[in-house]
Amino acid sequence: MTTVIAFIIIFGALVIFHEAGHFVFAKRAGILCREFAVGFGPKILSFKKNETQYTIRLLPIGGYVRMAGEDPEMAEFKPGQRIGLVLNSDGLVVKMVVNGKERFSDIRMIEVESADLEHKLFIKGYEEGEEELQTFFIAENAVVVENQTESQIAPWNRQFASKSLGRRAMTIFAGPMMNFVLAILIFTFLAIVQGVPVSDPVFGSLTSDGAAKQAGFHQGDTVISIDGAEISTWDDIVEVIQKHPGEELKFTIERNHKTLEIPVTPKAEKIDNQEIGIIGVHSPVEKSPLKVATYGFQQTYQWTVDIIQMLGKLVTGHFSINMLSGPVGIYKSTEVVAKSGITYLMKWAALLSINIGIMNLLPIPALDGGRLLFFAVEALRGKPIDRQKEGVVHFIGFALLMLLMIIVTWNDIQRFFL
Repeated sequence: MTTVIAFIIIFGALVIFHEAGHFVFAKRAGILCREFAVGFGPKILSFKKNETQYTIRLLPIGGYVRMAGEDPEMAEFKPGQRIGLVLNSDGLVVKMVVNGKERFSDIRMIEVESADLEHKLFIKGYEEGEEELQTFFIAENAVVVENQTESQIAPWNRQFASKSLGRRAMTIFAGPMMNFVLAILIFTFLAIVQGVPVSDPVFGSLTSDGAAKQAGFHQGDTVISIDGAEISTWDDIVEVIQKHPGEELKFTIERNHKTLEIPVTPKAEKIDNQEIGIIGVHSPVEKSPLKVATYGFQQTYQWTVDIIQMLGKLVTGHFSINMLSGPVGIYKSTEVVAKSGITYLMKWAALLSINIGIMNLLPIPALDGGRLLFFAVEALRGKPIDRQKEGVVHFIGFALLMLLMIIVTWNDIQRFFL
């Protein structure tokens, strides 16, 4: 149950931060956002506030912000169509009723002659019992009512495509950007609470049930050597311990100006199908304001570089489907990390956030990076690529990504459960 809760919180935070980036910058640009969704598939929970429908959906494989002009919900009325109009006190149309007209007492029925719901915002038609053609002007926030569902119209100035190239690019880039911001915030919070790790070969705090505590180590012990091999940094200690799960190691330490030898056997822990040793000791830390203030940025930058380098090796080296993880694989990894405590869980969330940010910036159709690539081409051409052609490319890209997700998920299920 702890793992389930941890996974939901982490997944929710990653998706919400990512989509909030798109959402906030879209709203700042004046774009109508119809839906803010966490997950895909059938709705589990839904509520509407102002212009936007907020939904939680069944499949935990991402989320989206549905912007006007980027969806099929563009209202259109054809000549001869009979609709009902509801006007406000200023004479502007606020509701256009396609069916269920009997539910409105103050409705005016017309036969449409022509309509423009994007630019000039008018409907021309013949009202029942009248022979004169009339023009009705439409409010910018008017809604179309069909099957008892209201859908707000999207005038051209509220559509994604109407905005400048810079604003569109920033709206798309803001999603991955917020994943990096989340990682910075997590690492900074950990630095405030715990301090900034330093590289000295000195024991920090010890876990109460760890092998180090049971062997007799103290916080502040300085490690001189392990099994006779000289130790100069904290990373040296970690590397030796992780390589010897279940094997006794003889630590030579300095405590209160005295040299001691203490044997300890690292406990075996399985992470990503690899067994490593742990003894339950944290790295030494310091809490200087400058180091705390910069730690989040340094860690996010360093992990970003490391992940990009690993991606490079993935592309140029030997590829295996086991190198990829879907929701099931992430859940299992979260289960392992959760056993190590809230600190490691928060670090895991930060690393996942950086991964999501980087993956979304890859120039792959249907991802944010793919859309940014189209914007770059538009900047070079001086005009946008045909929207239908771009839509086809993104649709194919999305279909291939979903196919890859299914394959990776099935592989994860086989690895962990079968």
